[in-house]
Amino acid sequence: MDAQTLIARRIAQELRDGMLVNLGIGIPTLVANFVPKGIHVYFQSENGLIGTGPVPEPGMVLPWLTDAGGKPVTALPGASAFDSAMSFGLIRGGHLDITVLGGLQVDRRGLLANWMVPGKMVPGMGGAMDLVAGAKRVIVAMQHTAKGRPKIVRECSLPLTSSRPVDLVVTELAVIGFPEGRATLLETQDGVTVDEVVAATEADLAISPELKSPIPPADAPGPVSLPPVGEAI
Repeated sequence: MDAQTLIARRIAQELRDGMLVNLGIGIPTLVANFVPKGIHVYFQSENGLIGTGPVPEPGMVLPWLTDAGGKPVTALPGASAFDSAMSFGLIRGGHLDITVLGGLQVDRRGLLANWMVPGKMVPGMGGAMDLVAGAKRVIVAMQHTAKGRPKIVRECSLPLTSSRPVDLVVTELAVIGFPEGRATLLETQDGVTVDEVVAATEADLAISPELKSPIPPADAPGPVSLPPVGEAI
């Protein structure tokens, strides 16, 4: 299984029946392909659609039906389309249960940088600032490193998206939360050790006492009290 699929499948486990969920561009869009059976989730795209379905199969793409990044999507029966004013009213009004966003960097406190790299062309800010500020829960979907460099860092060197910390980061190596304002390793992906996660992470990681199987490294910070994974932190 490739890294992006692994990340998307793990994030889908955070979804609950009846939630209104926004999916950012990139890896987040794949989450719609792994909604657990027996639950119904309403996916919202900030360009004005509720009822986004899985990525269309080959030959089933409709050029006028896209996500906020312009990528083809499907619309489920009962989907509704509306203008940007309504869409951002939903976001800024606090009606989203979860937003799933990509990330360039996340720091030790959970602050996210995901909207620009200075000196490089930005195709559009999108709604990242509004989504981080307005959603009830913010999940970041990203690969753990980029070109061998950690993306979970002590301090973000890129411009921050918001002063609000995110709730969860899911990578191909681990699931990291920020209880008590501190980066904490909640889970490792199958076959990944704590040492491997720590080695690929610049920020100091606390180790959850509820971590399932791996053994924390001897020099890891002490355990902290955490809520169960899946509940709001």
